[in-house]
Amino acid sequence: MRRTLIRGVGHYLPERVVENDWFTTFLDTTDDWIRTRSGIERRHFAAEGQATSDLAVRAARAALEDAALTPDDVDAIIVATSTPDLTFPATATIVQERLGMTRGFAFDVQAVCAGFVYALANANAMIVSGQAERVVVIGAETFSRIMNWEDRATCVLFGDGAGAVVLESGEGAGNSDDRGILATDLHSDGRYREILQVSGGVSASQTTGHLMMAGKEVFRHAVEKLAQTTTDVLNKAGVTTGDVDRVIPHQANIRIITKTAQKLGLPMDKVVVTVADHGNTSAASIPLAMSVAKARGELREGELVVTEAIGGGLAWGAVVLRW
Repeated sequence: MRRTLIRGVGHYLPERVVENDWFTTFLDTTDDWIRTRSGIERRHFAAEGQATSDLAVRAARAALEDAALTPDDVDAIIVATSTPDLTFPATATIVQERLGMTRGFAFDVQAVCAGFVYALANANAMIVSGQAERVVVIGAETFSRIMNWEDRATCVLFGDGAGAVVLESGEGAGNSDDRGILATDLHSDGRYREILQVSGGVSASQTTGHLMMAGKEVFRHAVEKLAQTTTDVLNKAGVTTGDVDRVIPHQANIRIITKTAQKLGLPMDKVVVTVADHGNTSAASIPLAMSVAKARGELREGELVVTEAIGGGLAWGAVVLRW
């Protein structure tokens, strides 16, 4: 049975580090207020003129180096982003050209904070079906470009960054002991689109707009839906929460991460947490956390890993894999 294996990981963070105290210079907020409600201490912001593709290219190069591969060893690039360089073409095609990749294909996926999970599921389907042998999946965002700097409830939460994984085809026995992606689970419900959205768009208003979020509603949906999709994906893979070695959640908010782990009965020492240093980097947060966890020595070959995310749409999902 064909399985999708992770061969390499990498990430990139912009040089500018923004501590919580920076917001106190123009907002009615404090470092303690931000930490208490989100767990965030600092985040990175892209430099002037630095685009999402710039971050994505750096992360992809790091992942390819980790995999000991070149761009022309790859069949496809998928970029998960809600902050593309341009309306079109896809940011992935810009990354493709910048990497010097002269074959294959590239496209974007837009599912906001769940974007990387959606992209991973799509890449897995292409590899399992034989359409591709190797795919680079990148999550990259410059959310600092869509913040309302007068809204203290949202602008303190987000950061910029990129993470990438190199996926390749492998063989397995078709059971839960296989390495690679074992199951995926995707959902969306457009009835809740207004609780997390950006107030602008090419067709509707010809503006970029700013991020708007109904925090309490998002929190409630996040914990409920993340716990359910994690349970469902584990069932699909034929494993249980007791089999899980590591959880790599979307790094939105430490309270969401903690409450979801509690609902699943998973101890926090199994959960990878990077939100304090990076903030919410939307589609970039999972591959970024994955790369950081590997660098820390928190991921070992053969471990069962679950990753889950929820974002605007609402869109949510989970993936279970054996490292």
